[in-house]
Amino acid sequence: MPRAKRSSTEVDSIKDQILREALDLMNKHGFEGFSMRKLGERLGVSAKTIYNYYSNKDELYLVILTNGFQQLYDRFDFAYKKHSVPFDRLEKMGQEYMNFGIEHAHLYNLMFTWHVPKFKDYIGTSLEPVAQVELETALNVSALFIKAIKEAVPEGYPITDDEARFHMIWMWSQMHGFIAGFNNTLLDYMHENPSTLKERIFRHTFNQFKHEIMKRQKAGNAYPTQ
Repeated sequence: MPRAKRSSTEVDSIKDQILREALDLMNKHGFEGFSMRKLGERLGVSAKTIYNYYSNKDELYLVILTNGFQQLYDRFDFAYKKHSVPFDRLEKMGQEYMNFGIEHAHLYNLMFTWHVPKFKDYIGTSLEPVAQVELETALNVSALFIKAIKEAVPEGYPITDDEARFHMIWMWSQMHGFIAGFNNTLLDYMHENPSTLKERIFRHTFNQFKHEIMKRQKAGNAYPTQ
């Protein structure tokens, strides 16, 4: 008697389990050391079974990244919609980023820290459409952060997209440096309890950004338009 067809809920559950175990294995063995065979052994199935859900390890990797960036976007979006005061909104979004990076260290490392394939590596391949979705999801995250930055600039002191992008990259660089050092335990050699520094690092970063905005306002300087 043929096996009953799995429901969409069952299929989604299986695919989620595959993604979770794949992320764990990638964290242990790196992207290059990961294989569908190792994943099958972890799940107790043949690699052929996994191919019923994902075409290869690159598709698995790209879907993991897409899900990660979507989770980060959802956290940003929640903070953005919850707070109406521009600087409060930007502050909460930054805090969400710091929390995400530490709470989901394995996923964060794959998204931002490791030397792994990027969108351009998939151009011209069968996985380019999957990589395109991943890229667009990631860019949505930065676009929302840039939007929040532009809205935090006082009225009458316009900021260009390039200048807002610079501030986004600067803030990201500061936060990423701490998250990366925390996740790889390097900070353990510099401080007895680096987790206690998280809020202070973020506060210093955010206050520097806010100071730059308010300094320009007091000086009557608009942002450059060229």
